[in-house]
Amino acid sequence: MFHTDCPARDMVDHVTSRWGVWVLISLRRNDLRFFELRESIHGISEKMLAQTLRVLVQDGLVWRKVEPTTPPQVTYGLTDFGREVGEPLTELFDRITHRLSADTAPGT
Repeated sequence: MFHTDCPARDMVDHVTSRWGVWVLISLRRNDLRFFELRESIHGISEKMLAQTLRVLVQDGLVWRKVEPTTPPQVTYGLTDFGREVGEPLTELFDRITHRLSADTAPGT
C-alpha cells in the first residue's frame, strides 16, 4: 500500500501538496476561471497554479473547460470524485478556522 509505485500514494501527494489542498478548498463552492482561482489563493504563482491544476485534472479531481474566445477563458471545477476527496479537507479547514477564531475571541 505504501509502495512508491502505488497510484493512490501519488494522488495523496498531489492532494496534500502545498497548493493542491488550497485549490480543492477554493473550488468547493463555485467553479472558477483561472484568474479567479489565482486571486483566491494568495501567494500562488501562475506557474504553480497551472502545474497544480494540471496534476489534479489528470488525477480526475478537477475538470477543465476552455471557451474558444480571445484570449481563451478557462474554467475549473471539482468532479464528483474531487468533491468527495475535498470534503474532509474543507471540514478540516473549517474546524481549524473556527477554533482559531474562538481562541482569539475576547475572554479566551
